Amino acid sequence: MKALLTFVTFLGFFTPVTAKPNAGLKTWGRFNKLPYPADKAFLYDTFPKDFIWAVGTAAYQVEGAFEKDGKGLSIWDTFTRGGTRMITGDVGSDSYHNINADIRAIKQLGVSHYRFSLSWSRIFPNGTRGSYNEIGTNYYRTLIKKLKEIRVEPVVTLYHWDLPDHLQQTLGGWSNPELVGIFKDYADFCFQAFGDDVKYWITIDNPFVVARHGYGTGVVAPGIKNDPDLPFRVGHNLLKAHAAAWRLYDRHYRPRHHGKLSMALASHWIKPSRTRLESLRECQCSLDHVLGWFARPLFIDGDYPPCMKSRLGSRLPSFTPEESEQVKGTADFFALSHGAALSFHLINDSLKFGQQEDLDLRMLLYWVNTEYDNPPIFVVQSGWYVLGNTKTKDPKHMYYLKRFIAEALKSIVIDGVNVIGYTAWSLMDGFEWHREYGIRRGLYYVDFNTPDMKREPKTSATFYRNVIQSNGFPELPENRPVQGAFPCDFAWGVSANSIQVETTPTQFADPNVYLWNVSNNGELLKLEGFSAPPLHRTPHCADYATIQIRQIGVNHFHFSLNWSALVPTGDVAHPNTTLLGYYRCFSRQLLQANVTPVVTLWHHTRQRSSLPAPLDTANRWLNSKTPEAFADYARLCYRELGAYVKIWITLNEPNDEMVSYPEGHEMLRAHALAWHAYDREFRYAQGGKVSLALHMDWVEPAFSFSRKDVEPAKRVLDFCVGWFAEPIFGSGDYPVGMRSWLRQLNSLELPVFKKDDRQLVKGTYDFFAISHFSTKLVTHAKEDSYTYTAMLEVQHMIDTTWIMSPRPVVPWGLRKALNWVKEHYSDVPVYVMANGVQEDPARFKDSLRVYYLYNYINEALKAYTLDGVNLKGYFAYALNDQRDPGFGLYGQVHEEVIVKASLSNYRNIIKHNGFPIQGAEPQLCPSLAPPCRSCHVLGKSPVMGFLILVGSGVLITLGLIIYYTAKRHKECY
Repeated sequence: MKALLTFVTFLGFFTPVTAKPNAGLKTWGRFNKLPYPADKAFLYDTFPKDFIWAVGTAAYQVEGAFEKDGKGLSIWDTFTRGGTRMITGDVGSDSYHNINADIRAIKQLGVSHYRFSLSWSRIFPNGTRGSYNEIGTNYYRTLIKKLKEIRVEPVVTLYHWDLPDHLQQTLGGWSNPELVGIFKDYADFCFQAFGDDVKYWITIDNPFVVARHGYGTGVVAPGIKNDPDLPFRVGHNLLKAHAAAWRLYDRHYRPRHHGKLSMALASHWIKPSRTRLESLRECQCSLDHVLGWFARPLFIDGDYPPCMKSRLGSRLPSFTPEESEQVKGTADFFALSHGAALSFHLINDSLKFGQQEDLDLRMLLYWVNTEYDNPPIFVVQSGWYVLGNTKTKDPKHMYYLKRFIAEALKSIVIDGVNVIGYTAWSLMDGFEWHREYGIRRGLYYVDFNTPDMKREPKTSATFYRNVIQSNGFPELPENRPVQGAFPCDFAWGVSANSIQVETTPTQFADPNVYLWNVSNNGELLKLEGFSAPPLHRTPHCADYATIQIRQIGVNHFHFSLNWSALVPTGDVAHPNTTLLGYYRCFSRQLLQANVTPVVTLWHHTRQRSSLPAPLDTANRWLNSKTPEAFADYARLCYRELGAYVKIWITLNEPNDEMVSYPEGHEMLRAHALAWHAYDREFRYAQGGKVSLALHMDWVEPAFSFSRKDVEPAKRVLDFCVGWFAEPIFGSGDYPVGMRSWLRQLNSLELPVFKKDDRQLVKGTYDFFAISHFSTKLVTHAKEDSYTYTAMLEVQHMIDTTWIMSPRPVVPWGLRKALNWVKEHYSDVPVYVMANGVQEDPARFKDSLRVYYLYNYINEALKAYTLDGVNLKGYFAYALNDQRDPGFGLYGQVHEEVIVKASLSNYRNIIKHNGFPIQGAEPQLCPSLAPPCRSCHVLGKSPVMGFLILVGSGVLITLGLIIYYTAKRHKECY
C-alpha cells in the first residue's frame, strides 16, 4: 500500500497465517522484531473504502423508562436496588424518550453503523414469548426506521447483560441450561421482527463479564458469588445459547436476510514480565482464560483451550461430541470489544498469571488474527473514559480514541489483519454499570440534571467525525519528508553542557623521569634529581576531544564555561589562569581543526547556581551586584578568548520554570550589560556575535476546533518563551498577555521595567538561539490524571500515539517553534543550539536517535525552505554520554569510547548539507578551509619509550606513557 507497508513487507512481517495450536504465541516475538522506532511512528494512511465506522450503546445504560409501557424488570433494575446501593439506571440518558436527539447525534458523527442492544424485558417482560409487549417492540422498530432514514445500518445486540429478572428469580438465570432454549426463542422472535433491516447481529455481549463477574465475583448483576465453579457452568450455557441462535439464523433466516452473526468477546492485552518462554506461555494462558474461553470453541474446535482444561480440570464443564459440533464455527466474524469495559477494571491479578496488563489493541488484533486463522474482525466496542465531572472537553478520551483507531489502521496496513470495522464507545454518557455515574464514556455529554437530558458533542465527537470524514489519517504534504539543502554557510554543530577540563601537566609537558616497577604493581615512581630534555612540542590540551568533534563532520562546537571555577572569588582581577589557559588552548585547537567554537558564559542548571561563591551565598541572582559582576566576567572572557570565539551565548536556558520573575528580571539585565560590553568594547576588533539561548519546547493546543482552544497554548508560550524573548527581541517589556494574565490574578510578582532598563535590554541580540527537545499539549480542560498548572489554568498532556523516550518525540514541533520565532520577530537569524533525545546509553545502535535527528533536521529544513525562516545553524545535543548521559553521539564503556550509529547518520546529513534531491545537480559551495594538517586519529595503542634497563625488573622511562598514539587513518578530520 504505502511506503511503510512496503518496507515492513520487505522485512518479512506481512505473511499469511494458518492457525495452529497456540499460534498466537509468536505475537510477542514478532512485534519485538519490528523496526524501532519506525514501527512506533504514527502511520498516515486511510482505511479500506468499505470500512465500517460505528458508534454504540447498551440498552440499560441509556434507555431509562425502566417501568414504562409494559417493560418488565431486568436483573439490573433489581441489582441496583440491592444492598447499600443508592444509584440506579432507571433513567440513564432517557433515550426511550429521546430517539430524535439520539438520531441527530448519530447523524452528526457521520457513522455508517449504530450498535445498540435490545432490552429483553422490554420485549418479553417476563423473558418468554407469552409476555410479548408490542409497545416495547415498536420502540425498536421506530429506532431502526429512523436509522435507515439517515442511511445508518443497525448492529443489534440481543443480550447486553440485562436478563429479565423473572428468569433469574424462577430459573436461576444463566446458571440454568433451560435458558438455552428460552434465549433461542427470544432470538427467533427478534430475527423475525427486525431481520429484514438488520445485517449485523450480536447474540451476547462480553460473556466473560456475565459469567465471571455476574455469577462469580458479584461485581455486576445479578451479583451472585461464593460458588467458584458457577462461572464456568454459566459460560458453558452462554456458548450453547449463542450456538443455538446462530444455527437457527443460519438455517431459517440467512437465506432471506443475508445477515451475519457473532458473539462479542472482550479482552485485555498482556505482555511478559520477563523475556523467558515461560512468561510468554503465561501470557498466552491469560488470554485463553479470558478471550480463548469463548473464542476457541467458536472459531477452532468446539472445545476449551488446553491451558484452561489443564489448570481447571473437572471444574470446567465438558462438551459432548454433539455439543462441540453444534458450537464450532458459529461466528461469521470476530466481534471484539476492547478498552475500559474490561481492561484495568475487571481483570484481577489471578488471571494475569504474573504478567503485565497492557492496552495494545494492535497486538491483540494480531493475536486474534493468528490464533483464530484470520477471521474478519469487527471491533464492536472500543474507547476509554473520563471522570464524571468532565463535561464537553475530553481530550483524554479523544487521544485514547486516536490511539486505538491508529492501532487498528496499522493492524490493517502493516500487519495484514482483516479488520472490517471500528465502533467508538459510546454514543453518549450513561449509567456505567458498577461504576454508576462516576465515569463518562460518551462522545456526547449528557446533562443529567436537565429534564430532556440535553446532549452536547464533546471534543472526542468532533475528532471522531473528522476521522470518519477522512476515512482515517490521510497523509498531508506537511507529513512528508522534504528534499533540499541548507545554505552553504550553514552552521552544523554539536553541543555539550560542559567539557572535560584537563589542567594537570600532560605527558608531553612533564620533564620528570620515573621508575616503573614492572615486577610489583606497575606503579610509577618519580626519580628525584633527574629530568628529561625538552620535547619541543607545542602544548596541546584536548587532542582526543577535538578529534571526536571533528570526526562528526561538524564545523561548530558549543560548550559552556564555568563562571564559578573561572572566577572563584568573584573578582575578575584574580581569575583561575590555569583554567582560562585551558579554555584558550581548547578554543584554539578547535579552530585549527576547522571547528568554530560557540561559547556560553553561564549555563543554567537546577542542581547548582554556577555563580562564584560570594554571589552564590548572597541571594544569587536577586543580588543587585550580580548583573554587574556578570558583565565584568563577560569582559574577562571576551578579552582572553575573543580572538578565537566569534559566537557567544551569555545565558543558556535561563527561562526555567524554577526561576522566579525577579530573578529573571536580573538575568535580563545581566545579559544586556554583557551584550553592550561586547558591542562597545570588543565588537569592532573581534567581529563576533552575542545573544542568549532560550529553552523552547513547542506547546500545541490539545485540540484546536475553536479560537478558545488555542488560547492556553499561546499563554504558555508567552510565559515560557516570551518572558525572556519579548523584552530583548520585541517591545522591551514583558508580553502583554503575560502581564494582563497576572494582573487579573492580582499578582505583583512580575517586575516593571524602568525606562533605563527597557532601553538597556531592548535589542540586545545578534541572533535568536533556542534549545528544543520535545513538544507538549495543553488545554484549559482540567482532568485529574494530567499535570495541571493552576496559575496558568492549563492542563499539560501528551498524545498517546507519540513515541516516548522519556519525553515525547515530535519532530514537527521544531518547525512550529521556528515559525513562532519568525512570526513574532520577523527575519531574525535563528540557531537551533541544542536538539537531541535521551536513549539508553547501552544502545550503541541508537535507532531512536537516528530517527530523531533525521526527522528533526528535516523539519528544520522545511522551516528554512518552505516557511522562509532565517535559519543559520543546527546543533545536535550532545557530544558524549560521559558529560551528558544518554544524549551522546559517543558512548563509553569503561575507558573505551564507542561511536554510535547516530554519529554516522548525522555526519552523512552534514556531508550532503541536508537531504538533496536524488538525481539533482550537487550543491556548489565555495571551497572550505583546508583540512587538519596531520591526518591522524588518536587511537588506543599503549606504547612505551624506554631509556635504559636498570637492575632486575626496574625500567627508567621518560614521563610519557602514551595511551593515545598517532595512528594513520584513512580519513582526514
